[in-house]
Order: sequence, then structure tokens, then C-alpha cells
Amino acid sequence: MSLKSSLEFAVDDRRASLLAAFKPSSIVMFGASENPNKIGGRPLKFFRQCGFSGIVTPIHAERSEIQAYRTAPSIEAIDHTPDLAIVALPGELAIDSVRRCAKAGVRNTIVMSSGFGETDDVGKERQQRMLAIAAEAGMRIIGPNTQGMANFSNGMVASFSTMFIEAAPKDGPVAVVSQSGAMSVVPYGLLRQRGIGVRYSIATGNDADVTVCEMAAAIARDSELKVMLLYLEGIPDPWHLAEAAAVAREQGIYMIALKAGRTPEGQRAASSHTGALANEDRVVDAFLEAQGIWRANDMVELVAAVEVYLRGWRPKGKQLVAISNSGAACVQAADAASQRGMGMASLASHTLEELGGILPKFATITNPIDITAALLSNPNLFGDILPVIARDPAADGFVIGLPVAGEGYDIASMAADSAQLCKSTAKPLAIAAPQASVAAYFRAQDLPVFDTELQAVNALSQLMAHQSLIDQRNTQMPAGQARQHALAWQAKAKSQGASTADTHLPAPCCLNEADSLSLLSSAGISVVDRVVVQNLEQALECFERFNLQTPDLKLVLKACSAEVQHKSELGLVRLHVQTAEAVKAAYADIMHNAEKAGLRLDGVLLAKQIKARREVMIGARRDPVFGTVIIAGDGGLYVEAMPDTVVLLAPFDEASIRTKLGQLRISPLLRGVRGEPALDVSAWVKQIQAVAAAMDQSFAGKQILTLDLNPLMLGAEGEGCIAVDGLIWAQ
Repeated sequence: MSLKSSLEFAVDDRRASLLAAFKPSSIVMFGASENPNKIGGRPLKFFRQCGFSGIVTPIHAERSEIQAYRTAPSIEAIDHTPDLAIVALPGELAIDSVRRCAKAGVRNTIVMSSGFGETDDVGKERQQRMLAIAAEAGMRIIGPNTQGMANFSNGMVASFSTMFIEAAPKDGPVAVVSQSGAMSVVPYGLLRQRGIGVRYSIATGNDADVTVCEMAAAIARDSELKVMLLYLEGIPDPWHLAEAAAVAREQGIYMIALKAGRTPEGQRAASSHTGALANEDRVVDAFLEAQGIWRANDMVELVAAVEVYLRGWRPKGKQLVAISNSGAACVQAADAASQRGMGMASLASHTLEELGGILPKFATITNPIDITAALLSNPNLFGDILPVIARDPAADGFVIGLPVAGEGYDIASMAADSAQLCKSTAKPLAIAAPQASVAAYFRAQDLPVFDTELQAVNALSQLMAHQSLIDQRNTQMPAGQARQHALAWQAKAKSQGASTADTHLPAPCCLNEADSLSLLSSAGISVVDRVVVQNLEQALECFERFNLQTPDLKLVLKACSAEVQHKSELGLVRLHVQTAEAVKAAYADIMHNAEKAGLRLDGVLLAKQIKARREVMIGARRDPVFGTVIIAGDGGLYVEAMPDTVVLLAPFDEASIRTKLGQLRISPLLRGVRGEPALDVSAWVKQIQAVAAAMDQSFAGKQILTLDLNPLMLGAEGEGCIAVDGLIWAQ
């Protein structure tokens, strides 16, 4: 057994301390109110109502009792150190309460008070003072501006949400972790409507100290959880979320995130709401995918599939079998499966033969299977065909649609037979039954039931796609290794934050194309043969030299200057140059157009003109939050007008690059179509890997901030992938 690093021990200790906030033996509350409908009164009501067994001490200088809890005039008057403090006082009173808690040795404090970092500069300054007080004592702050948090397994409901009055709490294997107070309880309410229990409902508010990501990393260590739902408005500390995802995969917990701010307008709203940093949406997509976290599009999708997640199924593929007593339901199931990227399983010939011997001639035995209304006259049909279908290995999951059933149908037997199908195959099953009386029989068998075939198929497809994502992630980087990477990322982020706090970095500078290509070449990236000349005489000499090496060679002439990025638009590029006279004309045109544009040139670049089967591109930038971000895709002149690109976040391996490139619209062309050869994707992959490595290196004391290679000339298999243009910003 390998020994844990000191960093891992330290992180585990911090997470254990934070998780202990949900299991306090004693709580102290500042700003307590006798009125249970006040912010300072609601938590006291919940503690009593939900059965919290620990000591609760409201702080009040004048009253001896609040809501039947004995008060103390100050925290200093308490004869023990509280495990958790709740602060519901405004402004400076909140800061003073935090100071007293820190001095008393409290480890975790929930600050419900608003008027801090989410407001103006005064509020931000106030928040920083509060954080400094807590940090000096090693105390963690949840909030401020938080609705609170709850652990329904022990009644520790330190929240003022009215949702817990409307929907009675019930412990369960689901956690909700949110930056928003409202969004910490809306999923809770939707789940409780479906009878699903929730263990944690957490709002981190301003994320001033404990962020939503770090909170997720703490509760992921609860081995009784099966699903964690996240509401994010920003991801300022992705290393904590990466840690949470790695721990969740170790624990077998599915993570589903609703990240708000997909549009620029939404990002601005998120910033004004919580003061969170909004992140570029495609980068967020790439990050969540890389961690095995499913990204929901809206609140409905966030909770819609929880019922199928909770059954413990681990599907191995995406092939579906649909069964119904309605042809229309069969069609809808097939359409929904196709729309979500699932296939309808092709049943074996012996399966079809057996089904044909059971079902009437007018029934449909090919998948989807339409039993027809014959089920009403022969209730045994359902139970007879399920074992046959169960023996066929083609299916990865099942949908049973019963749009019309009820009196005259043996629903109890159908529900029992469906449960047996799940038990015998260990494969996921969803029921579509809009009639409440019918649905009740299937729910009694602990089967997930939906109103429509679309909802049932959507839930199954999400589970199947999510499991595939997790399996892919585990193959690329096992959970234990991913956890170590997340911890190292945390340590690096902390050290970089400390090292740059009091330093002034040099201003970024743009390299001209010649210097950019030289730097790229030194980093192991394949670039075109080229030379920079300072006058026409040198240009003609280089032309003769190139021509001797490769007769009938075509050259490209370009202006070389760091002052211009898009040279074609200014007439600073000439292609297909094959003669000395053409060199003279091209050189003269470039110099004339540069002078007209008022540009200072570092020379004129001559390069071999390379013919490509396809022009592609690679871009890279150093993101202040996520690190190295790589963009790869179709290249050339129209890359901005008709973008077809994918995003990769380092680190990644060859398999993950190939998977991403397979998502491009041009991916069929990469494999070769209509007699055209397959393209040299392996060479493109190597270029992407070299670019990622270059982003982590230093060149003559400079680091690359952004890099743009467009186009790269991609040939057929074996012909390579050569960069013919490059632009670098360095610091």
C-alpha cells in the first residue's frame, strides 16, 4: 500500500473538518429570533421540527429563552466550544460575531447576512475583513449571503428556506449543492414531489471562503450518496470540483451540474447575482465532460433522470428495446431514442422467432415491439415475452410504454414481471404510464415511472450517456490518479496565487510570424520551411536556393510584422509565386501595401507553398481559471465565419484527442469519403500534443499566453500535418 502524501492528508483533514459542519453536537446562533418566520428564527424552528439532538444556544443579551432554547448573553459565556455557528446579523455586527466565533475556536460558521461581496465596493471590503479574521483563526466561512444548509439525516437544518415547510424533509441518497439559495431548494422540492429523499441542501452564497466546488468535494465523501446535483453560476476554483468528481467516481456517485450563464447576457446576470466569475461556456463544457460530470440544460433536466440513477444500474451501451400495447407509443419511443443518439437494438433471429410464436400475427415483433390491444384479451402476453427479450444480449436498456391500461388489465402481474426483467438482466428499465392508478403498481415494485415515452427515453439516454462518459474518463485517468492530479492542481493554484500577489508581470507581446514559427519549431511542432529577407536581392537569392532544391516549387511571400494579424485583408500575402519576375512583383506589392497601411515590417517571409488535402487549425490559450485550453478543428479562411471546432483541456491523452476530433462536422472527411484517402489524423494529433506541451514550457524566459496555428496543411495518411502560419502572444 502506498503512503499518502502530506498534501493528501492535509486536504482530507480540511474536508473532514468541513463535513463535520453537517454533524455538529452543538450550535450557537447570532441574531436569533422568537419569530419562526424571521431569518433568525426559522433555523431554530427547523432544529426542533426536524429532530436535531445537539445543543442549540441562541445568543441574546436580554432574553433567557428563545423558541424554548436557553440563551447565552455571549459566546464567551458558553461552557463549551460550539461545533458550528450561525450568523444572521447585518454589517459590522456580523463581522463582530465572526470575530468572537474565531476567538472561541469555532471551526465552521454560516453567515446568512447579505450586504457583502455581492453588493458594492464597501460590501467587498467588509467581506475581505471578515475573511481575514476567519483565516487567521483557521475558521471556515460558508457564505455570506447564503440561505444556509441542511443535513436531513440528523435534523441539522441551518436554513431559513420556506421550501422545507412546503415539502416535508425526508433523508435520501441525493445531495443538492448550489451557489444560489433558491436553486438549492428548487431541486429539493421537485425531488420531494416525486417521493425522492434528499440528504443535503446547501447554498454557498457568495463563495467567499468555502465555494460550491469545495463543498461538493467535502460531501462527496459521504458513502451513502448516489447522486449529487450542482447549480453553478461560476467555477473560480475548478481544482476543487475536479477533486469532488474524482472522489465521487471512487464512491460511485453520479454528478449532474446545471451551469447557468450560457450566453453573454446570462454571464453578466450571474456576475451581478453572486459576484461569481463567469466562465466561457465551451470551456465549461469541456471541463465538466473531462471530469465525468453530466451538464444539464435546465432545471427540469437536472432532476429528470434522478429516479433511474438511484437504481444502481451501470449500463454498458446505448441500445434500447421498447415494448408497448400501442403502435403510436412505439413510434414515439423510437423517435425519442434516435433524437438522443440511442439505437433500437436489433434482436436475434431466434428471439424474433420465439416472439412470433407468442404474439398474435398482427403484432409487431421487431423492435419496438407492439403487443397491440391483444394484451387486454390475453393478459399473459406481457409476462410471456419479457423472459424471451431478457435472454437477448442486444438490449442495454428497456422502455415499457402503457399509454392506456387500467381496469381489465392485470397491472399487478405486469409490474411484477417488469421488476423480474430488471432483476434477471441488471439492465435499466423505465416505465411510461400517464395513468396514476397504473403508475402506482410499478412504483410499488420500485421501478422508475414517467408520464410519457419521451420522458422515459430521455432519462434512460442520460444515464447511458453519462455512464459512457464516466467509463471513458476512468479509462483515460482512473479516479485515484484523477484525485492526485486535482490535489496537485490545488497546490499549484495556491502557490501561483501567492507568487503573483506582489509581483508585476511584463506586458504581453505579440511575436511576428517568423519568430512564432521558430519558437514553434523549437517546441517540436512541424512548421513549413521558410526564411525572412530584408530586401529584394535576398528574396531573389532565396528563391533560387529553394528552386534548386525543388524545381517547379511554388512559394508564398508574406509581410512579416507583429503589428498585423490578418495579412490577407491588407494585400500582404502573395501565393503561387514560381518565377523570379513573380518574386519581384510580389515583393513590390507587399512593400507598397505595407507602406500604405503604415506598417513597420521586420522583413518579408518566403515559405514553401504546401498543398493540403484539408486545412485545419489549432489554437491554445492560458486560461486564468482552467489552465491550458486547446481548440482544434476545421481551418482556413472561413474558420470564424463557419466555425467547426472542439475544445480540449489539458491534460489529455491521444485517445481523448481522437474522440474529440470525431465530434467535428468534418470528421467523415477525415476518414475519407467518395474514394478520397483518409487524412493524416495521427500527425494532427501529434501537433495538438506538441502545442499542449509548448504551453507549459518557457522559451527564452517567455511563456506562451495564446497561440494560433491556422492553417495547418493536413495531408493524406503518411503525408503529415504542417503549420504554415502562426501567431503567438507571450509574456
